[in-house]
Order: sequence, then C-alpha cells, then structure tokens
Amino acid sequence: MASVPGARWYNAVWRWHFYAGLFCMPFVLWLAATGTIYLWKPQIEAWLERPYDTLAPAGPRARADAQVKAALAAVPGATLHKYQLPQSAGEAARVIVGKDGLETRVYVDPYQLRVLRTETESERPMRVISDLHGKFRAGSPGSYLVEIAACWTATMLLTGLYLWWPRRARGLGGVLYPRLRSGKRLFWRDLHAVAGIWVAVLALLLISTGLPWAKFWGSYFKEVRAVTGTLDGPQDWPTGSRSAMPGAHAGHGGMAMPHAAAPGADLDRVAAAVYPLGIAPPVLIAPPATIGAPWTVTSDAANRPLRTSITVDGGTGALTSRRDFAERHWLDRAVGYGIAAHEGALFGLANQLLGTLTALLLATLSVSGTVMWWRRRPEGLLGAPARLSRPRYGPVLIGAVLLLALAMPLFGATLSLVAVADRLMLPHCSGVRRWLGLAPIRA
Repeated sequence: MASVPGARWYNAVWRWHFYAGLFCMPFVLWLAATGTIYLWKPQIEAWLERPYDTLAPAGPRARADAQVKAALAAVPGATLHKYQLPQSAGEAARVIVGKDGLETRVYVDPYQLRVLRTETESERPMRVISDLHGKFRAGSPGSYLVEIAACWTATMLLTGLYLWWPRRARGLGGVLYPRLRSGKRLFWRDLHAVAGIWVAVLALLLISTGLPWAKFWGSYFKEVRAVTGTLDGPQDWPTGSRSAMPGAHAGHGGMAMPHAAAPGADLDRVAAAVYPLGIAPPVLIAPPATIGAPWTVTSDAANRPLRTSITVDGGTGALTSRRDFAERHWLDRAVGYGIAAHEGALFGLANQLLGTLTALLLATLSVSGTVMWWRRRPEGLLGAPARLSRPRYGPVLIGAVLLLALAMPLFGATLSLVAVADRLMLPHCSGVRRWLGLAPIRA
C-alpha cells in the first residue's frame, strides 16, 4: 500500500482512467468515425443529390400546388407535411409527405411534373449516419448508451489530464509532441499523452454540445429550464428517440402534428410571400393543423444562428409573425451555437476541418491507449495499472466527481452502481479482484 500523502487518490484516478478507457474506446472510435462522416454532410448530400439539382428547364415552372399533387399521387393516401422552397431554376421540387407515421421525400420535376425519386426520410443516407452516431439505430436505449459513453469519455479525458498534466517536465517532448527516438514504449506513452492534451478541450466541447440531443440529458435539461422559468417556446432541437437530423422538427417543433388538406392557392401565395425575404435555405413550408390557421415557414439551415421562423396567412400571403434566432432565449442561442459547431456548420470549412481533427485525435487517443494496455497487460489478466505512490490532491478529485455527477446524471447513476458493486461485491470475489488489478498478484 502506498504511503506517500495523496498516493491513494492518484492510484484511484489512474485505475478509474484505465477502466473508463477500456469501456469508452470502442464507443469513441465509433462516434469519431460516424461523426466525421456527418461533418461533411453538405458535400456528401450535394454529391448524392446532384442529379436532382441540375435539371434542364423545359418550359414554365409548374405551380407549387401542382408539384405537391404530383408528389401525393406517388404516395396514395399521404398528406403534405412540408414543401421545400426551390433555390434555383434547375432544382427539383422536394415534397415531404406523410402516411401511417412515416415521412417520404418525393423529388418532382417542376417542369414536367414527373416523379424522379421517392425516399423514406428515416432511410436517407445522412439520416442513417446521424441515427447510427446518436443512437446506434436503437431508439431510446441506444441514446442512453451513447450518453453514458459520452459521460465516461469526459471522465476519461479529465482524469487523463489529472494524471498526465506536466509538472516537472524538461522540455516540450512528451508534452506537446511525442519523442520519436526513445523506444516504442515511450513513443506510445507520449502519443497517448500528447493526443490527450491537444484534444481534451475540443473533445469536452464536442461532448457538451452533443448532450442536448441525448434522451436523458436533454429531458433533464428541459426539466431544469421548466423549473427555472427559462423555457421559451418549443426548443429548436429534438431529444429522445426522434431523429436529431435537421429537418425533423421543422414546422411543428418536432411533434407529429396533424396537417390539414392544403388549399392549392394557399401554398403558392405563401411561397410567393417567402421568396423575397431571403431566408437561409433550406426553407420548409408546412401547412397548418387546421384549415384557416397560418402556414409555418422555417429555415432549416445547418448553421442555426441563421435560422428564422415565420407564419404566413395562406389566404392573403401576409406575414403574421416572425422570430429570428437573435430573439430566442440566450440558453436556446447558446445551444444553437453549440449544435452548429458540433455539426461543423458554424464557421464553414474551418469548422469541418477542426471537427475532423478532433475526431482523428480521439481515435489516436483510443488506439494508443489500447496498444499501451495490450503491450503491458499480464497474460490472462485485465492488467490494471500497478499501484504507485506519486502524490495528488484528494479534494480536487472529490469536487470534480461531484460536479460531473450533478452535471451529467447518468454518469452519477452509473458511477454509484459501480461504487456499490466495488464496495459490496468485489471484496467477496478475490478472483475478479485479481483479474481487474484491484488486488496484488501473488507468485
């Protein structure tokens, strides 16, 4: 047993960093891969949809109402949910219709009123990537699992900083860059530490900006806002088992609202009223839930600070309300900026490159940690770190754990379960303790 003051805390942090790392590494690699793909959504979707954005105009463009009728004919029994306002002459109309709880995107040639393609919204390629990234395509249980992994990844990063923060370093080798000529063992240690130091702040920002989508944390945040009186209308991002993709909430705050039969001339009047406003695309027009109520027009721009939501009287084309991003509650704006940065949309190509670099560094952290573990572990054992005696300060650790548990309730809940198991079960399981590295191995 270590006797140096603070060594007990250092040893505990090192072991928890090790166990958190083993649990998180597969998730980190998965989230880094799927997240990187999603970062490049604009370029990927532009390539996938190029056949529907380069149509040759053939005569006058049909009215929006006629385009919707062609789309509805392709999905018998469906109703109009959203009409995407075209932005160029060669762009096919995108009409989203709903039937039996499913939404279908219909691509319509606006000149010949031919249906070019139908696609289930939930099966669109980037929607699938988003669902894999946020929920493993497993609904709420998947969201819970991703959230737990994200919370423990934050813990892994913070404990890693606690362990590796340079205090008596001589030079920058092993701190800001790996030493390449000091042997394989030191190289992998340096690569792991350096990647962690460079990526820690960015990764923590990435995790925190992703939590509002999570089933548990998103609901927790919403309840806190309700109690504190900071809710300000429907939030601009979905939580829970619904898709986190842009567009899932447009029109009715993410709710599966009924839609009235759309009077033909109303849609054309709304479209004509919206065009001159210069709303950031894509612009989605949704019919009212009841005949006579205003139509809802929303910008679904990936860069959320550019978003606007307005309502238009379908009978007259008059704007009845408008709310820009700057008018939302400051908490909504903060989350909006965070989500836009998380998705790589806040400051263009630089944001995408920075997000990709963060994902690559997280993958490097995971791979180097796995290599270090595999090279050092005793045969047949998990190979937890040996007990050392370098001092650290216990109160800092305790305070950090309490703050993390308060900020991330699923982390607190899972930590409590593990602590109870550690206290009540492991003392009676000497074989498991030896395998985990919690008891000394005797010859």
